[in-house]
Amino acid sequence: MLDRFSQPPLSSLSRREMLKLSAAAFAGTTGLHWQQQASEAADKKRPTVAAVYTQCFYLSHAFHILHPFLGPYLFNGKLQHPQCDVVSFYGDQFTDRDLSRGIAKKYEIPFYKTIAEALTQGGDELAVDAVLSIGEHGDYPDTKFGQTKYPRKRFFDEIVAVMEKSKRFVPVFSDKHFSYRWDWAREMYDTSRKYEFPMMVGSSVPLAQRTIPLEIPYGTELEDAVSIHGGPIEKYDIHGLEVLQSMVEFRKGGETGISTVQFLKGDDLIKAGRQGRWSMKLAEAAMQAELGDTKRGLFDPIGSEGAAEPHGILLEYKDGFRATMLKIGSNGVRWNFACQIKGEAQPKATTFFPGPWGNRNLFRAFSHAIQHLFVHKEEPYPCERTLLMTGALDAAMHYYFEKGQALMKTPELEFSYQPKDFNQFREMGDSWKVITAEMTPPQDFVAADPAPQ
Repeated sequence: MLDRFSQPPLSSLSRREMLKLSAAAFAGTTGLHWQQQASEAADKKRPTVAAVYTQCFYLSHAFHILHPFLGPYLFNGKLQHPQCDVVSFYGDQFTDRDLSRGIAKKYEIPFYKTIAEALTQGGDELAVDAVLSIGEHGDYPDTKFGQTKYPRKRFFDEIVAVMEKSKRFVPVFSDKHFSYRWDWAREMYDTSRKYEFPMMVGSSVPLAQRTIPLEIPYGTELEDAVSIHGGPIEKYDIHGLEVLQSMVEFRKGGETGISTVQFLKGDDLIKAGRQGRWSMKLAEAAMQAELGDTKRGLFDPIGSEGAAEPHGILLEYKDGFRATMLKIGSNGVRWNFACQIKGEAQPKATTFFPGPWGNRNLFRAFSHAIQHLFVHKEEPYPCERTLLMTGALDAAMHYYFEKGQALMKTPELEFSYQPKDFNQFREMGDSWKVITAEMTPPQDFVAADPAPQ
């Protein structure tokens, strides 16, 4: 089956031989010449990577991100081989659904009891060339603002402590937004700039295929923009915000930062739209890009999704630009966008298609970009994008639970940055000519999820 690894006896094959056999099985169905590619890759020094994560179970972020690091994967329709070697694991929590112990055994990757030991491989100094920090999923409490206290800052601090002690700094990837606290997020960013190590943070969704071709060249005069998702509050809001920001950061003048944030839901959101505080016209165009139905009301029930209270995060930027992220319906793979370009009568709209297996497809492009970070020591796109959206999300959650004011002023978010063309890391759709909805998604780290849900 496509993307399924072969499983010969571990005792008779090395890890590298297993990778080659799995590549052969994969390439045999795609007609690609993996042998030549593998030979060329072997001639180059491969960065060694420590993987630090909260939990690893079937379809978790750790599972998805590690998958392309441990075997061949498709990106834009072409077979890719891992460019790095994962050499150590640290897991923060283990349950009966854990897959990482099976992965470690299969790929001969040692576990360590602490993050420091994973980075030093049991020695005294940093012994890896890059660090994967995956702080998503697991049993962690929530703040009073509804944010899960994932230990991303703790992971980061322990990683940096080893680098400081060793006086050597390597690229770091940290999954999703920096932290549930703005001050910690800013500290993480500032630390990476202080020690001048490249860092990648953020969401996989901006790398999805745009089903209706839509590019926003740098310098485009945008008047307004809307992104729409269909997932839960906060955890999916960060994805919707990054979809929005990955498009609007290319507007004329570059990014200037955000001056105010507002969170609205239900009738308050709808009333604000009717008053023109956010663009219902753009939201309708964004939904039409997905559904193709020009007659339905913006908040009408969608198919079998049932009733779901909408909410929105309204952003006003320092340069006067405004944009809105909306949650409409309950479809977890809804990622829509629309914008109004100055001087054009009609909005531009598209939908971000994650792939025939849903959001899990996006992690191939995501891991491909992470490996670029590790190999070339270059950020694929500005981590300031995620820093800005981390702050916007934190402000929105505070507004949601504290209320009491019309707008949340955010002078701390009034910072600028320049966008970067990241097209080489985007999935353009060729992979979906190979991977189809009829195929079974891979479950190849172990024979089966020990406790499927």
